[in-house]
Amino acid sequence: MAARGKSGQRIEPSFGGVDSDDDDLRVEASDRVSGSARRPARGKSESGKRKARGKRGSQRGSGSGGGFFGLVRRLAYWCIVLGIWGAIGIGGLVLYYGARMPSATSWSIPDRPPNVKILSVSGDIIANRGATGGEALSLENMSPYIPQAVIAIEDRRFYSHFGVDPLGLARAMLTNLTTGRMVQGGSTLTQQLAKNLFLSPERTLERKVQEVLLALWLEQKYSKDQILAMYLNRVFFGSNAYGVEAASRRYFNKSARDVNLGEAAVLAGLLKAPSRLSPARDPDAAEERAQVVLGAMREEGFITDAEIKTAMSQTPTKAKSFWSGAEHYVADMVMDQLPGMIGEINQDLVIDTTIDLTLEKKAEEAISATLDAEGGKLNASQAALVSIDGTGAIRALVGGRDYAESQFDRASKAKRQPGSAFKPFVYAAALEIGRTPMSVRNDAPVRIGNWTPENYDQKYRGEVTLADALANSLNTIAAELVMEVGPQNVVKLAHRLGIDSEMQANASIALGTSEVSLVELTSSYAPFMNGGFKATPHVIRRISTADGTVLYENTYDNPPRVLDPAIVSEMNQMMVRVLTDGTGKKARIKGWEAAGKTGTTQSFRDALFVGFTSNLTTGVWFGNDDGKSMKKVTGGGLPAKAWHDFMTAAHEGLSPSPLFGTTGVQPMFDNGGAVAGPGTLPDGFATANPDAFPEPPASVDGTAAIEQVRPASGESAGPIPPAGVGETTGATRRTTLFELLTGG
Repeated sequence: MAARGKSGQRIEPSFGGVDSDDDDLRVEASDRVSGSARRPARGKSESGKRKARGKRGSQRGSGSGGGFFGLVRRLAYWCIVLGIWGAIGIGGLVLYYGARMPSATSWSIPDRPPNVKILSVSGDIIANRGATGGEALSLENMSPYIPQAVIAIEDRRFYSHFGVDPLGLARAMLTNLTTGRMVQGGSTLTQQLAKNLFLSPERTLERKVQEVLLALWLEQKYSKDQILAMYLNRVFFGSNAYGVEAASRRYFNKSARDVNLGEAAVLAGLLKAPSRLSPARDPDAAEERAQVVLGAMREEGFITDAEIKTAMSQTPTKAKSFWSGAEHYVADMVMDQLPGMIGEINQDLVIDTTIDLTLEKKAEEAISATLDAEGGKLNASQAALVSIDGTGAIRALVGGRDYAESQFDRASKAKRQPGSAFKPFVYAAALEIGRTPMSVRNDAPVRIGNWTPENYDQKYRGEVTLADALANSLNTIAAELVMEVGPQNVVKLAHRLGIDSEMQANASIALGTSEVSLVELTSSYAPFMNGGFKATPHVIRRISTADGTVLYENTYDNPPRVLDPAIVSEMNQMMVRVLTDGTGKKARIKGWEAAGKTGTTQSFRDALFVGFTSNLTTGVWFGNDDGKSMKKVTGGGLPAKAWHDFMTAAHEGLSPSPLFGTTGVQPMFDNGGAVAGPGTLPDGFATANPDAFPEPPASVDGTAAIEQVRPASGESAGPIPPAGVGETTGATRRTTLFELLTGG
């Protein structure tokens, strides 16, 4: 503040010796009070402020407003923001698609499609049938290599994730991006199971969301082992095989219980592309994929290098394009019959059959060996065999040369003319009206209406007994007997013995012009074997549920009598001669007494041999599906040879036994044994009208066998005790079937 002197004059303060900073302070102070010198002071102040702001701005720029750390912070910020919005969006989608699903309280595992397990008489599995093609196995019951291989190649973190594997999904995405193609999938085994159980295969966002929800539900409700077992028992392995048991039997013809390391690797490799990698379609591709699986198993520590070396040294799997093995003809027969017995199949079933798998294999081998050896040069491409015991139980059935190539069952579904194999019914009908094996007839030209039957060699033997006529399959004598008996009575007897097919009651029935199946023809011979009781052919013994509840059971232990024992005895004596010195000589079994009859149709289109021992009745057919003629193949040729081979193998190790009624019986002459004159009809024709019986169809020439000339007598078989076929337990005497049936 300015001071005043004594004279009252104002005295300005002196600045001499005053520090400049103080001067500045005084200027600012006076400026604040009086407002003077405001501009210079503001100028200095603004400059200072700008410097201060610049300094502070420099500090902010280096700390948060720019540079690398600022960029990182901004990225982190937006990632968080986007993550939050993404989570909200995903949550919304999950809620939306989840709301479209049924309530979780109603979710349940759908029942596995019913499986039909078909067993042999000894309890061995013949086949599995149904939508899956195999039964379900627990993890404990299947080969340990199977779950290890599947986990190694499909879901390595299976036992550690919660149904969805983020790490696995990220790895798969990275691998697919780097390779530029789909190499790995991100779905877990649980997700795959959820898709297979509940969802369609379409690739949509909705399905994927539902798959994740269902996978989480599965993980919460079931243990890891339960989930893995469900997956392995339901996943598709190609070739109509669902589940490891079906696939193992389909590709390796063995149970999944017995699969080795290399086979397990093949199965696991199929999951990537079941059809393309199937060993039935491309064994090389299947083997290459299996090597990848083995490598994955080694990486996971499931196997060692030594085990890999052993697996790689095994022969690559070469599966047929379809199931193979004659037993599948049996399985098809069972499935055809099931609906008629129990109705709709809506649960797992166990079918006990009458099939002896040992005999089944021997039958298949006999047919294959005969066709392979001579079928080509004799123009015979197909064959069938059926073997039946005295109760009618089918013990072996072969429906064709190779089931993998043709599934048509020629034993039960094909109907063909039996030729002279039908003649035993004609002769049995004649015996029933009083004729005997020693009745004499005249082998000479005979005319019935417009039909003149001839023997194959166009030769006539004059006076012959009925036993001689049957042994040499003389057509003239058979035709005469039909007219004596009446065709309608022959048809009645054939139906009584077991032939169900419709037959024409005409004179030509003597030469087997009515078509029948091999199964019914063979079963109609069984009454000759068992002493005169009907043998209804059957393959199913019992039908049970998986828990053992019996739904159906048959025993056929009370069959009706269809032939008098005396008639059976006489017929057996005559049919034994067919093998010892007649047209069936090639069917003889060393040490065993056997009987039967050959049959050949026109132009050698069909050739049959049906015969029996005291244990089995077996019928064999050879021919071509298109009906083309074979090269002079008769019933006494390839069929008799195959019959011999099978029956010899089937009776190996068993004690021989005689046929019913062939021991201690004396031949008898009937009262009508007078010989008819050449060209005339024997007794009995006088009351018959020959014109009532039309001539045979043009497709039949009346010939039945090529070996019509009587061969020299062969050695006769010795007496033999009965035995249980298929057993190899030494030579203990057993009770005969006839004794069991009659209570003797």
